[in-house]
Amino acid sequence: MKIDYPGLLVEPLPSGRTRYRVRPEGDRKKRIRIFCGPDHDDFMRQYLAARRGEQPKKLETASDHAKPRSIAWLATSYFEYLEARVKAGTSSAKTLKKKRNLLNRLLVRPDRKMLIPQEKLIEMQDEMGATPAQADAFVEAVGVMYDWAIKRRYLQTNPARGIARIYAKGSGATPWKAADVRAYFKRHKPGSKAHVAMSVLLWTGCRIEDLTVLGRAYECEIDGIEALRWTPLKRGSSEVAIPLLEPLKAATRAPKVQGNTYVLGRGGRPYASGDSMSSMFKRWCRDAGMAHLSAHGVRKGLAELLAELGCSQYAIMAILGHSEAKTSEVYTRRVERWRLARSAIAMVEAAEAWQ
Repeated sequence: MKIDYPGLLVEPLPSGRTRYRVRPEGDRKKRIRIFCGPDHDDFMRQYLAARRGEQPKKLETASDHAKPRSIAWLATSYFEYLEARVKAGTSSAKTLKKKRNLLNRLLVRPDRKMLIPQEKLIEMQDEMGATPAQADAFVEAVGVMYDWAIKRRYLQTNPARGIARIYAKGSGATPWKAADVRAYFKRHKPGSKAHVAMSVLLWTGCRIEDLTVLGRAYECEIDGIEALRWTPLKRGSSEVAIPLLEPLKAATRAPKVQGNTYVLGRGGRPYASGDSMSSMFKRWCRDAGMAHLSAHGVRKGLAELLAELGCSQYAIMAILGHSEAKTSEVYTRRVERWRLARSAIAMVEAAEAWQ
């Protein structure tokens, strides 16, 4: 709902930005500058002060203390933009944390000019050569930040674009096999947190971050069948609704301490983040003698098994919460190639039999 604020003047500037000024009550000639619009938390304080005829102080942020037009000013301004998006629910806190971790290295030289030469970015990428995936992620994050700056006319060029990647992507997480699952359950018995975590991953196909929220509150009944229904935390995921299988139900009821989530951390509280849950699951894997495996490998193994059992691409999408067919196609394509290869070999064998 749009609200009209008496005396508020919204003035577009040639730069593309917007200036806000307020006429004090009873004085139509005076104009007092305020520093944010109605969508900002500090707007009402500034607006009311200006209506009283007072010049409000600007709410200071990190970018206010950075050298104007420096790389520190640009990076902190970008962080503040992302923080506002997280607060509005249009971006995730995980994305903000990842961007901070990647871009904070730009603040080592806060007086550096806003536009970093491309050769300097390549040099920084080379310095991170021991972790090539991280190096490429850094360059990509810088590129996204500069794209954001160009849209706001802070810059005209993006030196991060055109830099070659140095990381050669592999096949990803190792899929779990049936023998791996048996070995894991031999080490982690029913009732343990490790057993519950694996059971939820195995019988739902959820991602590791979903273990921080999934619990009995998501259980329901669909067409007379006990089920689990939830929307995965990963942005863009589709809702998942699957039967609550008996092995999962038994595993989640086995622990003596029950709580809001199936997998509980210290003090019976849910894990604070997907990262903390992932670290703990990795520890459970090491305890079971399989340090090379991870939580994501459980989901990947399930996807491959479903494809091998003949599940369609769209059935796998429904189970794993994929919103795009191309994601599930990774698994169905491999299996289909194998089937076609077997069919082709059979034809060759048949042809040889007629010779």
